[in-house]
Amino acid sequence: MLNSMELTKLNQVDICEIDPNSLVNVSAVSIDTALPQTERLERYIEQIHNPYCFISGDIPVKICFSDTDKTLSQSLSDYFLRLRQK
Repeated sequence: MLNSMELTKLNQVDICEIDPNSLVNVSAVSIDTALPQTERLERYIEQIHNPYCFISGDIPVKICFSDTDKTLSQSLSDYFLRLRQK
């Protein structure tokens, strides 16, 4: 399992400067849902190598997380409500 220093380093990768051919295609990752959550996470990271940067189809993806208690559902709802109000 990666330690916090390794995760921080992976998070700091600039998606514009990385060779897309070096990224793992997320569609190639398989997760056995019968495994305990911790083991699923470990296997996911083993397969994806960098959980912050990967390829989805032909598109390089960089994800990040906000330090908030707001859920993804709440954030998406707020986003779409703002769009509707324009």
